Amino acid sequence: QVQLVESGGGSVQTGESLRLSCAASGRTNSRYATAWFRQAPGKEREFVASLRWNENKIRYANPVKGRFTISKASSLNSVFLEMNSLKPEDTATYYCAVDESGGGPYWANVYDYWGQGTQVTVSS
Repeated sequence: QVQLVESGGGSVQTGESLRLSCAASGRTNSRYATAWFRQAPGKEREFVASLRWNENKIRYANPVKGRFTISKASSLNSVFLEMNSLKPEDTATYYCAVDESGGGPYWANVYDYWGQGTQVTVSS
């Protein structure tokens, strides 16, 4: 089992920045992949970014490319999402997730563990 706890959400203005953190505990493994997803009210959960621990291979969704950066701590315990130039359409609950198979794909149903989410609100 892996437990995930997100933090760092908040309310900001358009153009400002936030840094989300995902703290992992339990049976972490360097073969896993960690991802960030987000879900706005009335919308499906969507992929934001993923990172494969042992390859440092990174994927980004097109809407966040060039604005968001996913990174990890040197231990297996933390993954971060640096969000710059925030827009109102980035408003959502952001979730951290772990894929035990290590692929880090775009599809939420592949991921094995999820955090409880952290709210990000961007106002114009």
